[in-house]
Amino acid sequence: MAAGRRSMQAFKILRRAVARFNNKNAWVLSSHIAMSMMMALFPFVLFTVALSGAIASLFSHRVVVGDVVDLVFGSWPPSVAEPITREVYAVLETSGTGLMTLGGVFALYFASNGVDAIRVSLLRAYGQDETRPFWKHRLISLGLVVMGGAGLLLAAVFELFLPLGARFVARFFPDLDFLRGWENGTNGLVVAVVPVAAVFLYHLVLLPRRASLLHIMPGAVFTLLLWWGAGAGFALYVSSFASYSATYAGLAGAMAALIFLYLNAAILILGAEINGVLQTDRYADKR
Repeated sequence: MAAGRRSMQAFKILRRAVARFNNKNAWVLSSHIAMSMMMALFPFVLFTVALSGAIASLFSHRVVVGDVVDLVFGSWPPSVAEPITREVYAVLETSGTGLMTLGGVFALYFASNGVDAIRVSLLRAYGQDETRPFWKHRLISLGLVVMGGAGLLLAAVFELFLPLGARFVARFFPDLDFLRGWENGTNGLVVAVVPVAAVFLYHLVLLPRRASLLHIMPGAVFTLLLWWGAGAGFALYVSSFASYSATYAGLAGAMAALIFLYLNAAILILGAEINGVLQTDRYADKR
């Protein structure tokens, strides 16, 4: 009986969140986020590769770049990620990796536009007004891009050296069975952590009035679960039913990626709207 009441309550919250989503024209905002993220995707990868140039004397540049690209697109369905990664590598073949260049500055700025589009969607979902000056919330967006690039680079280095370290230690302690599980890296664990970290950072950092971790948890968990389900479903759709190549010819890969980002943006906003509903209920209870 109690489980049934909780299920009914969760359904009512979801229905209210969907109503808020539709009333705020969130589908339009989702397309704005998707286009902004699509435009920011290549600059972000280029910026991250530029960061790898700073440690080129310590690590193999090609290995690090390959690992970074895998981490960026590792959570995407393979049928969607493969055409985009091919273009990424094509761009990297003809691009420099200098960090302190005019191109690097523009890459950083355009990549931050995608984060700023998410900030706007979260403001509307939580019913907040932007009270910070332009320079401040733009610096926050830029900071998240830098943090994301540095985090992916560190994760790539970690993935590179974890197996080497495990094999080295195993030489001296061959009876430690748990070391054998790390000889091939984390086997996708880092890839799974990247979207989790991104969702929580968006909710915690981008809003002027920050909610507690407990209050953002429902929408964040909903977003991550639905992202996983939507990714699996979209991969099945693209590989089995869709015929983007017949409709968009050479743009098929880009269009599939854009639609995938559009779907994920809508899920992100819907998760924020769930938190918005719960926030409204908390304010009503206090009165």
